[in-house]
Amino acid sequence: MEAPTYRFTILSPKARILDDDVVSIVAPGEAGYLGVLANHAPLVSTMKEGDLKVTWPDGKEKMFRIGGGILRVAHNTAVLLTESIEEAGT
Repeated sequence: MEAPTYRFTILSPKARILDDDVVSIVAPGEAGYLGVLANHAPLVSTMKEGDLKVTWPDGKEKMFRIGGGILRVAHNTAVLLTESIEEAGT
């Protein structure tokens, strides 16, 4: 059985970086790292500079380095607005 997914979008001032169905993310919240799975409770959190891990249904993972921002989770979607982002080594 495949893990449940939700829509995850990453937006920076320059572009839409990602808009895809994912299984999970682990993001650097101001109060510490937080994980988001499908059907997560509504949440708005500021993000600090740090590593963001994204996991897709096929098990593929990708790491990004973000420069802070805001994460909003609601209705099985998550949107990350970030000041800067780059792919990190995995």
